[in-house]
Amino acid sequence: MLALLEGERQALAALDIDRINNCSNDKMDLCARLDEVRPEDLDEECLGLLDAVRRLNTINRRLRNLIATNVQSRIDAMAGAGATYQGANGRMVAQSI
Repeated sequence: MLALLEGERQALAALDIDRINNCSNDKMDLCARLDEVRPEDLDEECLGLLDAVRRLNTINRRLRNLIATNVQSRIDAMAGAGATYQGANGRMVAQSI
């Protein structure tokens, strides 16, 4: 999982859509397998690795949010309007440009 998240971070930094998509699919597969594991069956080393995975996942989530904000700003600039994807309640909604 750590290697997968590191690959995802690199794919995000390179804006490699195919690799980001592959990482997402692989994460879903790994999470499905991890759902079958009982927490009490994990030793200290596994728990430490899971903590590292959580931290790296948080970093990747922040990077994804930063990229999404940047893309939204660029779309708004091209459309000549602010908050192209903002609804009346301030939530993100898809709209045609």
